[in-house]
Amino acid sequence: MLYNSENLHGGDIYEGNIELDFSANTNPFGMPEGVKRAVVRALENAAHYPDPYCRKLVSAIAEHENVPKEYVLCGAGAAELIYAFAHSERPGSVLELAPTFAEYSLPAEGALIVRHFLSEENDFRLTPSVLRQIEETKPDAVFICDPNNPTGLTADAELIEETARLCERLGIRLFIDECFMDLADENKSFVPRLSHYPNAVVLKAFTKSFGMAGIRLGYSLTADRGLLARMSRQTQQWNVSVPAQEAGAAALKETEFLEKTRKLIRAERERLSASLMNMGFIVFPSEVNYLLFKGEAGLCEKLLEKGVKIRDCSNYHGLGEGFYRIAVKLPEENERLTKAVSEVLQWQKT
Repeated sequence: MLYNSENLHGGDIYEGNIELDFSANTNPFGMPEGVKRAVVRALENAAHYPDPYCRKLVSAIAEHENVPKEYVLCGAGAAELIYAFAHSERPGSVLELAPTFAEYSLPAEGALIVRHFLSEENDFRLTPSVLRQIEETKPDAVFICDPNNPTGLTADAELIEETARLCERLGIRLFIDECFMDLADENKSFVPRLSHYPNAVVLKAFTKSFGMAGIRLGYSLTADRGLLARMSRQTQQWNVSVPAQEAGAAALKETEFLEKTRKLIRAERERLSASLMNMGFIVFPSEVNYLLFKGEAGLCEKLLEKGVKIRDCSNYHGLGEGFYRIAVKLPEENERLTKAVSEVLQWQKT
């Protein structure tokens, strides 16, 4: 079997006997029923090529985000748009946070990677020190994940705007990944300010919010139409399938579903965090549907023996062995996880 690259992410449930997957941070309720019905209806037209310009979906996104349609570019998942951005801009140097999502620097082939390390003592929060590093290093592009992955924390909205202002002044591209923002306790999206900062790009996806990881659908937003045109040339024709386009348009109508999801996440995140702390783990604060925690090495392997998969975060820059990330899921699933973790800890003591 051949692999193009090492899989650096969670969600690989296709080998081994995985009964519970806590390694991928998708909506605990899964895909809304209205979206499922839209996918099934779309199969009637799947014999045709998809709309290469995603006209219906782009219009729905523009209305949902309150931006012009010319701001929107759709892709086959957020990852495709990250690569399209990197391949269209070809930055000579990029600055990213550490720890953060692993995919930003991978497509920036040959670029100097500058990392802004977040402090464990400060719960890995983004602070104004990032401004000093941008000013000193003057990278071609800055990547900020907001809320950050794997920490689950949003950045201060004023700090993000100050970062955008600095990047605009220095001629730096600012790429803001907001793929988890719709699941955050407070929505601090930068989208309403995009018209003032054409150097900025916001990334969003349907993957996490609507449980559509297998559909592969994301979109980017920017006031720079030239950038979107260059990014579009880096994607394949017909890259967003007929079912994906219909699923996205249907998902944007699911506002009550998202509110129900956020309510569940807040309650279950607090319960999960308390359970882990009672078992002796260090649990870092989060505002979304996943938790970063710290304990002894080897937990992932022992849980896999019980059919439970969590995210080993030792390969994140700025972390190391003993750091783990878990999704916040439904109450009964969270109970099974904490029971499995408790059993592993008891076994290690004997």
